[in-house]
Amino acid sequence: MRHVISPTDLTLSELDELLNLSEDIIKNPKKYSEACHRKKLATLFYEPSTRTRLSFESAMLNLGGSVLGFSSADSSSAVKGESIADTIRVISSYADICAIRHPKEGAPYVASQHSSIPIINAGDGGHNHPTQTFTDLLTIKNLKGRFENLTVGFCGDLKFGRTVHSLIGALSRYAGVKFVLISPDELKIPSYIKEEVIKARNIPYKEVRSLEESIPELDILYMTRVQRERFFNEEDYIRLKDTYILNSKKMDLAKEDMLVLHPLPRVNEISVEVDNDPRAKYFKQAEFGVYVRMALIMLLLRESEGRSIC
Repeated sequence: MRHVISPTDLTLSELDELLNLSEDIIKNPKKYSEACHRKKLATLFYEPSTRTRLSFESAMLNLGGSVLGFSSADSSSAVKGESIADTIRVISSYADICAIRHPKEGAPYVASQHSSIPIINAGDGGHNHPTQTFTDLLTIKNLKGRFENLTVGFCGDLKFGRTVHSLIGALSRYAGVKFVLISPDELKIPSYIKEEVIKARNIPYKEVRSLEESIPELDILYMTRVQRERFFNEEDYIRLKDTYILNSKKMDLAKEDMLVLHPLPRVNEISVEVDNDPRAKYFKQAEFGVYVRMALIMLLLRESEGRSIC
C-alpha cells in the first residue's frame, strides 16, 4: 500500500507526473468530474484546519467522490483514549483513502503502519506537510515555469514551520537552488534540516535577521506566521509574533517578478496593502491546493487498485 507521509516519498518523476496531472485538471476540470465516483475520502483532523481540510474535501467532491470524517479530536474517540492505530484499522473499512492531520510528529506514519488504505499526511506537528509542499511546487511551476536556479527566501517561524521544512526538502532536489533563511535567533531553522538536507546536498544558504537587506536578491519570498500553538510560553510568542511584517515599502525593494507565497492563515505578517501587488500569490496558491490534492488522490487510488482511474 502506497502512502505519502513526506514530500520526498515521491520520486522526481512521480512528482512531475503529479504536477503535470494537476495542471491538466486546471485546464480540463470536467474531464475528471467522475474520476473517483463511489470512492470515499476520510478526513481525520485532530488539529484545527480550514484550507487543508476543506481543500481535501473539495478535491474529492470535484472528483465525484464523497467525504466522511471529523474536524477536531474532541469529536472523535481520541477523547476516550483510542489509539491512532485502532482508529485507522476501523476507518480502513469505511473509506478508500484517508487524509490525517495530527499535532504529534509521526502520527500519520504510525497510522500508515496499520492501514489497508492509502494515508496522506495532512500535517503532523512541526514535522511535515507534504500536500502543502506539492501546492507550493505547483504554484512555483505554474507561475515561474521552473524550479532550477531560484533564490528562495523563507521568513518568520523557521523553527516550527512544517511547511518550511517540507519545501526546503523538496526544492533541495533541484539544481542551482539557493536558500536565504530569515528569522530571529529563537526561530532559526532546526539543525537537523541544515545538516541532513541543506548541507548534505551542498545547497548554498545563509541565515540572516534582516528582511529588508535580503529581499532584493530573492526570486521567491515564502512568508510564515509565528504559530501561537507551537509555543509553550505565551510571553515568548508575544515577543516574537510581530518580528517581520511585509508591507509595500519592503516590496518596493524586491524584484519585479518576485513571488510572495504564504501557506496561510496569516495574522499580520503580510500587510493587507500587499494583497493588491501582482507579485502577491498566496490566495492563488490556496486555490492550487485543490488541484494538487485532486491529482494526488487519483494517483494513490490508481496505484492501490492497480488500474487507471484518471
